[in-house]
Amino acid sequence: MQFKVPQFIDIEDKVFGPLTFKQFAYLAGGAGFGYLAFRFLPILVALIIGPAIVAFAVALAFLKFNDKPFIHVVEAFIKFYSRSRLYLWHKQERASVPQRPSLSDSVNATLQNGRGTLTESKLKTLSWSLDVIDPKK
Repeated sequence: MQFKVPQFIDIEDKVFGPLTFKQFAYLAGGAGFGYLAFRFLPILVALIIGPAIVAFAVALAFLKFNDKPFIHVVEAFIKFYSRSRLYLWHKQERASVPQRPSLSDSVNATLQNGRGTLTESKLKTLSWSLDVIDPKK
């Protein structure tokens, strides 16, 4: 039995000609507010506010930043400027970390334990410690 798997689920349906419902709503709202600005405000104020409202509506409908709709940018802008930005830093004391023995300490300990003579097993231990212990730490 075969099932049809929906394709392109992230693309909105075109409802009003080449426009999605959201785009149509943004454009209709912008045109409505633009009309109200010219109808009820003085002409000088309406000439400033009306085109700004219409341009904002067109940006909401068609503009994208990083493949995300412009409404996401507006939302991030509002959240950023509405939240408090007081950052306080308090220094926290860290628990002391035990120091690793340095390379010279391990070599001196190896030589002192063997009273200055190196046997084959001590030589392998010394060689291993030279390979494993990083002298920079």
